[in-house]
Amino acid sequence: MRTAIVGLGRMGRRHLQVVRRLGLEVVAVCDVREDVVAETLDSEGLPPSYGYTDLADLLRERRPECVVVATTADAHCNAVCAAAEAGAEAILCEKPMAVSLSQCDLMISLCETRNVRLAVNHQMRFMEQYTHAKRICSSEAFGGVRSATVVAGNFGLAMNGTHYFEMFRYMTDESPHEVEAWFAADLMANPRGAQFEDRAGAVRVTTASGRRLYLEAGPDQGHGLTVVYAGPCGQLMVDELNGWMRLVVREEEHRAEPTTRYALPATETEHRVAPADSVGPSAAVLAALIQGDGYPTGEDGRLAIATLVAAHVSDESGHVPVRIGEDLPRERVFAWA
Repeated sequence: MRTAIVGLGRMGRRHLQVVRRLGLEVVAVCDVREDVVAETLDSEGLPPSYGYTDLADLLRERRPECVVVATTADAHCNAVCAAAEAGAEAILCEKPMAVSLSQCDLMISLCETRNVRLAVNHQMRFMEQYTHAKRICSSEAFGGVRSATVVAGNFGLAMNGTHYFEMFRYMTDESPHEVEAWFAADLMANPRGAQFEDRAGAVRVTTASGRRLYLEAGPDQGHGLTVVYAGPCGQLMVDELNGWMRLVVREEEHRAEPTTRYALPATETEHRVAPADSVGPSAAVLAALIQGDGYPTGEDGRLAIATLVAAHVSDESGHVPVRIGEDLPRERVFAWA
C-alpha cells in the first residue's frame, strides 16, 4: 500500500519504522520544516522527490493510499480532511485526535462520506500490559474492574491522559459518563512550542454503572507510572515502564464473602510483560486499520477528546462533575500539542 508520513517529529520518525516493519511502500514524507524533511530523506535513504513541505502538493503528486498524520494536534483536522478528499483509503491520526470536538466531528463525517477508514493511535488494546491485565481482571476469580488508579509522573492530560481515558473504556467495556478534574495552576514549558499548552493534574472519570478511573499526574510528581486495578476479589498492580505485574486475589473459598472483609486470605503472584513501547503497538494499530477491523476508530478518539473537554469544563467550574454529552463546548479550540 502506497503510504505517506505527514509530520516528521519523534512520532513521525517512529511511524516510518512502523510502515517499513509492515512492508508498506513509503512514497512521500512531509513536514513544514525544510531542514527536517532534508534530514529525514538523508537518514532514511529516500529520494529527494519523496520530500514535501506542502501537503497539498504531496497528495496531488504522490496519490498515497494510506496516510499517517503525526503532526501536532492543531494540524490533525486539516491533514486528515485533505487526505480523505484526495482519495486516501486509510488514515492513521496521532492523538490527541484534534483540538476541538467540532474538528473531531468533521474528520469523522468526511471520512464516512468518502468511505475512508480513520483510526486514532490509541494503542492500549494491542499492548500486553493491557491485554493481559484485561484477561486477569475479567476472570471470575478477580470479578471485573471496578476502579483503575493511575499514579504517574508529571505529564499532560491531553498528550498522555487521553490514552488512559481510552484504556479505561477498553478495560471496562463501558464509556466514560461523568468527569471531575483538578488541573495544575502552573503552566509548564511545552517542548513542542510556546504556543501549546497541556496541563498536568488529577481527573476522576466514572461510567454510568459506577466504575471509576482515578488519574493522578500532578506537577509535583516526577517519577514512575503505575496502575492499580481493583475488583470485588482482587487487586492487580502494574508497573508500566518496567513491565512488572503483581496480582493478589482472594482464595476461592472466600470469594462469596462481602467486600467489607477486605483482609481475607489471598494468593499472590507476579507476572512479567513487555514494557511500554510505541513502535510495536503502533504497527498493530496500522495493521488493523489496513485489514479494516479491530482498530481504534475516530469515534473512540472523539470519546477521549470529549472526556478531556469535560475535564477542562469541570476544572473551570469549581471541579463540579460534568456529564459527557451534547452540552460540551463543541467549537472551543484548545492549545493541545
